[in-house]
Amino acid sequence: MRQRMKKLAAVGLAAALAMGVSAGCAEKEGSEGGGKVKLAVGIWDTNQKPTLEAMIEAYTKENPDVSVEIQLTPWKDYWTKLEASATGGTAPDIFWLNTLHAEVYQEGGILADLTDAAEKSDIGLYENYAKAMTSAYTIGGKLYAIPKDTGTAALWYNKDLFDEAGVDYPSDDWTWDDMLAASEKLKGNMGEGVYAIGSPVDFENYSSTIFAAGGNIINEDKTAPTYTMPETMEGVQCWIDLIEKGYSPSIADLTDSSAATRFEAGRLAMFMGGSYMTTQFASNEEIKGKIDLVEYPSYNGKEPNMAGGLGYAVYKKSKQLDAATDFVLWLGGEEAMKIQGEMGSVISARTDAQKYFSDTIPEWNLAAFTNHIDEAVPMPYCKSMSEIRDLEVKKYTEAFTGERTLEEVSKELQEEAQEIYDRMNNE
Repeated sequence: MRQRMKKLAAVGLAAALAMGVSAGCAEKEGSEGGGKVKLAVGIWDTNQKPTLEAMIEAYTKENPDVSVEIQLTPWKDYWTKLEASATGGTAPDIFWLNTLHAEVYQEGGILADLTDAAEKSDIGLYENYAKAMTSAYTIGGKLYAIPKDTGTAALWYNKDLFDEAGVDYPSDDWTWDDMLAASEKLKGNMGEGVYAIGSPVDFENYSSTIFAAGGNIINEDKTAPTYTMPETMEGVQCWIDLIEKGYSPSIADLTDSSAATRFEAGRLAMFMGGSYMTTQFASNEEIKGKIDLVEYPSYNGKEPNMAGGLGYAVYKKSKQLDAATDFVLWLGGEEAMKIQGEMGSVISARTDAQKYFSDTIPEWNLAAFTNHIDEAVPMPYCKSMSEIRDLEVKKYTEAFTGERTLEEVSKELQEEAQEIYDRMNNE
């Protein structure tokens, strides 16, 4: 991806401008000096589209001279399409950004600098947002995205399956050992092909327990990986143990049918999942009344929660840069964040709007996501983190399937990741 972004920065945008290709999707319709400013927003989540539509409706009611189109691209194609459209000068004026791509996209020259606009606005970026969220999109002292949402993980559970096995429901004060004990009781008591919990090779899962165990995947100055630290390996091994003990389906089975899919089908008693799953589960009438959630079970005396979140970025070459920036600042403001929170799709990035999310479905313990959100730490990131995560999944899969030991995999991962960091820091 870095080679594509280099080409984008060095050749793509210049070529697009030279050829007269429209830079950005925004355009002015109608006669000169009249008509509406048209903006395009790129997203990947169908579940969140209605929320964005509601925010757009509120914004355009206040700003009738602006119209906003949503460009929905599935996650598997989102980044490829975004890079291609940026190279061709037709990227959406505004698009979702995550921390895995922030640094490399900034280096590629497609992100507008929002620092001055944010500081001059009334959204109170540094008063109303956690430092972890603003720092995630601050590169070289400049802000390149307005935080959109934040998310933590919690333990979802199926009450019917617990009842069937005669096991007490989870609670907010559960430890990892409590979860293991319940898994042992659930095992074999819920019907054929039904498991206690799912353990996919998911960095959102093992990153949290790595943190709680006292490990990390990268050193502080982002020059070396730390996969062979005993604490790091411990934070991964606890997920492998779930498969080896028969509490989780195999990786092959989870590849055929994901943990989330199995949970929705009533074939997992527990599912460790992020707050972004709320809308999907709430729309499933088959399970909505059967499930609930509790806080992430503590591990090593810590609640192993890491905060992630998306940001709204502005395409640097948008023809309507000012209008796009104004809309992004509004999306980060109190009114928009309240709409987002009340619709329950995600937890708003603004701290004063996070309360709305936990109230959206009273019958569920959604406060499990927000009770300790101020204590969550940010996911590790750097400009090569997307490549690093792909390598992790590839290597850790060999340990999760039992093909090789975690120690063997970690040593190899350490060596290959070091090559990526060396290349990253020498460019």
